Amino acid sequence: MATPTRNGGTNGAANKGNKFANAGAAAGGFVGALGGSFVPPVNVTVNNNKGTAHGGGRSHAEALLPAPEFTSPAQVRNYCNTLRAAAVTLSIEVAMGAEILKGVLAAVPDPDGRAFGSRVRAAKVARKMQRSADALRDAAKNAAACYAVFQQEYEEEINRVRHRARKPQQPVMNWAQQ
Repeated sequence: MATPTRNGGTNGAANKGNKFANAGAAAGGFVGALGGSFVPPVNVTVNNNKGTAHGGGRSHAEALLPAPEFTSPAQVRNYCNTLRAAAVTLSIEVAMGAEILKGVLAAVPDPDGRAFGSRVRAAKVARKMQRSADALRDAAKNAAACYAVFQQEYEEEINRVRHRARKPQQPVMNWAQQ
C-alpha cells in the first residue's frame, strides 16, 4: 500500500504522474500556496550599481557576455567561448525545464476525458520549450564555428602579427650539464 506524503500525494508506483510535483519545491526550497503543485525555484539577485560610471546596471544578457569589443583575436575568442559556454548551460537548463513541464502538465486531467489526452496536450506545450533548448544548443555550435571561421579567414593577418610578436628562440647552451 502506498504511504501518503505531506503534500497529499503517495509514494507508491501507482502515482507515477506525481514524480515531478515536488521538483520545484526541492530545488527552490519553498512551496507555494497551492501545496503539492509544481513551484519553480526562485532566485533573487540584487545588484547595487548606483556608483557605476554608465549610470545604471548592465542588462541580464550583458551580464552573461563580455562587452562586444573586437579589437584583438583574443577578444573575439573570449566572446565566442563565453557565448558558447552560456548557450550550452542555458540549453541544458531549458531542456530540463521542458521535461519537468511535460511531467507536471501530464498530471493535469484532460477536460474531455480522452485516453492519453493529458499527455498529448503536455507534449504539445513542452515541445515548444524543447525547441528553445535546441535553438540554444545550435547557438553554442554556431559560436564555436564563428571563431573557427574567424581563424580561417584571418589566418594571414594573425600569423603576420604572431611572427612579429615572438622572436625565434635560439638554442641555449646549458654549461652546467656536463
